[in-house]
Amino acid sequence: MNSVLLPAAMLIPVIFALAVAFMPAEKARGTALLGMLLGAVPVLGLLFLFDYQDAAAFQFAGAVDWIPEFGLRLSLGIDSVALLLIALTALLGPVCVLGSWTAIADRQRLFYAWLLILQTAMIGVFAARDLVVFYICFEFTLLPMFILIGVFGSTNRKIASIKFFLYTFTGSLIALAGLVYVAWYAAGHYGHWTLDIGELALAARTMSPTQQGWVLAAMLAGFAVKVPLFPLHTWLPLAHTEAPTAGSVILAGVLLKLGTYGIYRFVLGYVPLAVAEHAPLLAVLSIIGIVYAGLICWVQTDVKKLVAYSSVSHLGFCVLGLVAVNATGLSGSVLYMLNHGLSTGALFLMIGFMYERYHTRDMGQLGGLASKMPVWSSFMVFFVLASVGLPGLNGFVSEFLCLIGAFQSSSSMVAAGEPGATPGALGPWYGFFAGTGMVVAAMYLLIMVGKVVWGELVEPHEHHHGGESHSHLPADLTAREITALVPLALGCLVFGLWPQPLLGAIEAPVNVAIQSFEFQAPAPAPPHEHAQADAHVGEVAP
Repeated sequence: MNSVLLPAAMLIPVIFALAVAFMPAEKARGTALLGMLLGAVPVLGLLFLFDYQDAAAFQFAGAVDWIPEFGLRLSLGIDSVALLLIALTALLGPVCVLGSWTAIADRQRLFYAWLLILQTAMIGVFAARDLVVFYICFEFTLLPMFILIGVFGSTNRKIASIKFFLYTFTGSLIALAGLVYVAWYAAGHYGHWTLDIGELALAARTMSPTQQGWVLAAMLAGFAVKVPLFPLHTWLPLAHTEAPTAGSVILAGVLLKLGTYGIYRFVLGYVPLAVAEHAPLLAVLSIIGIVYAGLICWVQTDVKKLVAYSSVSHLGFCVLGLVAVNATGLSGSVLYMLNHGLSTGALFLMIGFMYERYHTRDMGQLGGLASKMPVWSSFMVFFVLASVGLPGLNGFVSEFLCLIGAFQSSSSMVAAGEPGATPGALGPWYGFFAGTGMVVAAMYLLIMVGKVVWGELVEPHEHHHGGESHSHLPADLTAREITALVPLALGCLVFGLWPQPLLGAIEAPVNVAIQSFEFQAPAPAPPHEHAQADAHVGEVAP
């Protein structure tokens, strides 16, 4: 039974996608919601049956040989980090369908079919234990999102979808080159082809610092674009702004986490020497992204674009925690992947509900909505405070741990070569400058919510002068919209007040990730081992 849960979580959405594509349009959204809910059932099974005492082990494993002579297998398995990200994906799936219920009036079959296929691809990225499965799913997420933005987006949707595709596809190809090099190197190391993610990690760590440096650059081309890390971020605000509400929610909630997950799983696991050497550079880029994107948010008048740039800023904390390479920083980063998906995904949902009613996101045309939409305004203030990092809500725990991880890094990172040398360590100044981003975030988010929620009621012209609204929805949130928001609000509150279950679940895999940095320079292999490796390389080199 356990062995079918992961495949079921992946296959149920795609089966319903095929059903949605060929059924009457009026039944598409109901069937899509059913597919998302049924797809969440095996994920609940994974959460309850997972052995958290052995959270670093990859459980629910299964594999099917595909091309055995080249080590190609379709292999699945999850540790607790992958499990929690799959759970986040399963939670946001039904939320996106509910949030699109009235927003998508045309081509419903096309929209919901691709949304379900995207769900399968995202779960596949986290569930993969083989490089082929990982890369196919990682790359295939581009196509559904390209269609969702390009067909169902706003005015500049075509430019946004093309820019999104070109940036992420180009970066993914360069990352593929780095991963293929690791596989070729591992073939010489083991004497046979393997694309198992764990086996490749063991082989990759024996590469020289120079080799690891080139592989690091290649992998970051794919994963840093997806995060996105400064200066590779320019595609994201346009894609977020032009995407339909569900596209923005899933982009912020899960798709950006494919980049941070790739850094966690592959960059830290495969090239620790290079990470130790270049951690300060990566930290500086993260801090620039935190502060620079925050300052851009400060001058925005479009609410959705403001929240889009805030994602660039917030995910800078996530990368900073990763390159701190200590238990505090890594725990905070993984926690941030989950918490950012809840709070920022909810903010995009709130903006979508507002846009359906007023058909504008301009803060100059909207204000004082608390008097007309008290329920919407209450949720909006709550999610803004969660995103700001108010103590007691989920954002605070994540950002605090990432910053503390940067402060602690100066004494935690061990580099190869000389005992005790720490060329890759960060230090207090990194944490200090990143911390200023929290102040900037509080300013732009609170200014935004002050303009939109509080003060005298300001509405677009047709509302202000008693004209008929373009929306067929009531002024305040409906039961359907509240149903979509409640689980996100509960997650923000519960994981803010009591984060220990999540931190306890990820403790073991985080410690395993750190162990790859507790090394010395790899000793040269004995001559007979060199000879054996050379003989094997001749057999398997491409």
